[in-house]
This record gives sequence, structure tokens and C-alpha cells, in this order.
Amino acid sequence: MPGLTAPASYSDEPPRHPALKINSKEPFNAEPHRSALVSSYITPVDFFYKRNHGPIPIVDDLSRYSVSITGIVNKNVQLSMADIRSLPKYDVTATLQCAGNRRTAMSKVRKVRGVGWDISALGNATWGGAKLSDVLELVGIPKLSSVTSLGGKHVEFVSVDRCKEEKGGPYKASIPLKQATDPEADVLLAYEMNGETLNRDHGYPLRVVVPGVIGARSVKWLDSINIIEEECQGFFVQKDYKMFPPSVDWDNINWSTRRPQMDFPVQSAICTLEDVDVIKEGKARIAGYAVSGGGRGIERVDISVDGGKTWVEAHRYQKSNVPYISDGPQSDKWAWVLFEATLDVPANAEIVAKAVDSAANVQPEKVEDVWNLRGILNTSWHRIKIQNSSCVGRSKMAFGCFWP
Repeated sequence: MPGLTAPASYSDEPPRHPALKINSKEPFNAEPHRSALVSSYITPVDFFYKRNHGPIPIVDDLSRYSVSITGIVNKNVQLSMADIRSLPKYDVTATLQCAGNRRTAMSKVRKVRGVGWDISALGNATWGGAKLSDVLELVGIPKLSSVTSLGGKHVEFVSVDRCKEEKGGPYKASIPLKQATDPEADVLLAYEMNGETLNRDHGYPLRVVVPGVIGARSVKWLDSINIIEEECQGFFVQKDYKMFPPSVDWDNINWSTRRPQMDFPVQSAICTLEDVDVIKEGKARIAGYAVSGGGRGIERVDISVDGGKTWVEAHRYQKSNVPYISDGPQSDKWAWVLFEATLDVPANAEIVAKAVDSAANVQPEKVEDVWNLRGILNTSWHRIKIQNSSCVGRSKMAFGCFWP
């Protein structure tokens, strides 16, 4: 595309914050430390997880950059950044989460394939841009359309980004036309993140933001939008990011038997403690995040300090001085909810968090029950095993504590 190119090497990568935990350098994939993740409701751009499949595209000349709308349409259209900025601007606060978030815990059960994410492959930002429903009206597709007059049922997003999984072709994904043309779905062509121009890592100059679904559908460095009859046939829709049962392995997998994953299940994680932590017996603050897909709110977050035998409900919040109500009009329906509870933590404790969303969906207890060969959608109860400082003081063992 004129004005935006995908480099063939990693020689011109953008700067990144040194505190990020790097999971791979080429391509660059990194997440913040869990404690930094929940230090604020809106995730700073520097601490928003970075998910890439190749070298970061470069804008050569923004004035020459444009997005094409093609496919099953009456007339192909080229939109410049000026055209997109001329449409009504919306700000949508939404959490994006990689489908592989918490993959490392799943890999401890059985080997999986994918980037080794801990619990921080997500972030909550305020995205600014034009609604896709307004953009599609420019090519004659009315709002709330499920199928166009020419038979289009899906909207495909194609990136400038080139990746090995597509054999050197572009990254691409699609969503149903019904979702794309629904103003209430808040699908954006975003050019701002947290009130500032998108940076290169997050899709400059223009990206798609599809709230409530796995991050793989929010295509960065947008090149074109195609109206198509069937869902995207690209690798990341047809041969990745699908949920298989634990019985399926690489020898018997049949990708065509599963639908592409869209909405993210209900999820939560504790961010103020880690397994390696040693704390004093007594009061401890337990805090983290909870989020669900499809715009569903968080009805409850339960915390246990005895491995799930007894539970205490945590306090939930989003914005300061605004009471959080699941599915309430003052709540950000696409965004995470932060939670906290101060509890008496016994010695040698296993602390557990689980969330319940507004549809009464609850996280499964065991990671073994949701294990899959790609290590996606690990939404099992999040567990932290900590040691008591007095125990460590009495023990001569470097890595253990043994009680009578």
C-alpha cells in the first residue's frame, strides 16, 4: 500500500518500555508485570501488551495512506485518513485480550504451542475513531444489516503486516456483517489510543478494534476491508484460535470441525501476588482484574484463601467515584473490572479467584478441563500459592516450607 509498508527485517523496531516481560524478540511479544497491569483502570500505552507476528510496519507518507473497501460491493472505495477523520468520532473504552492469555499455566498440564503468556496479555484502553457502521454506509451498506443486497455476510480486515503463518501473505480476520453494522457493537476504525495518536506497536496509523472478542480479530495496520460471502479463509481464522477438547492432539486435529473463536469467556486473575511471594501471616490485599466477552458485565468476583473451600466476595470497581453495576448504563460494558479484598491469609495459603458474569457464566475450576493443544482460553480459577515469612525463617530449605 502506498504510504505504509511491511519491512522484511527487524532492524527498525520502535522503542519499548524496559520493564516489559519479553516472551519473544522477533517477532516482539511482551507483557507488563502483573502488579503494574492493575495499577490503573486505563492501561498506559507503554504497559499495554504487545502482540506481533512480524516486523512492525512503517508509514512512509501518511498523506498517501488509504484504506480500500472492496469485495461484494457496488463500488470500490478508497478512504484516506482525512476521510475517516471526517466521520463522527467515538471514544470506546474496551479491554483487548490475547486468546493465549494465561497459556503458561496450561502448558504445565501438557505441552501446548504458542507464545508463553503469563496473566498480562491484555489491557484496557480508550480507543478513538470512526464506527465501522458509519464507514460501511459509505459503500451503501445500511446499519443493522445481516446480509447485503449482493450477498455479503462477513467483513474481512486485511493488514499490511506480513507473517510466516500466511506464507508471507498479510494477516487477516473477519467478523459477521451483523456485528460490523451494529452501532451498539462499537466496532471502530481507531486512530487514537488513550487520547493520543496510535503508536506503531498498536497499529499506527489505523487499526480495527472489535470489543468483546479475542484480540486476534482487532486487526492492526489496516490495509483493506473486504465484504465477503463466507468468513475469512485466512490462517488465523481457519487454522488457529479455535477451541478443541482435551482429547484432540496434533495427530487427530480437524480444524474444519470447530468455529472460529469470537467472544472471550469470563476471566479473572490475581495481580498483587505471585507463587514466589513470601508474605507475613495476617491481613493481605488481594487485587486483580475480571472481564467477560460480548459486553457482559462482571456480577461477582469470589476470593478464597483456602484453595476454594470457602469464599469471600471482592469489591468491584471501574472508574473512581462511580459505583460499578454489572450492565449498568454508567459502566463500561466492554472494559474489565478491577477487584480487591483485604483478607486474613493463613500460613502456606492457596489463594484463588473466580469471576461470574452477568449471564451467570462462571470460570471452570480446573485448567485440565479446558486444556487444548493451542493453549487458548485458559479461564480456569486463578490460583496463587504463597509462603509465610515465619515459615521461611524457620526453614533451612531454599525453596520450600514444611509444617508438622
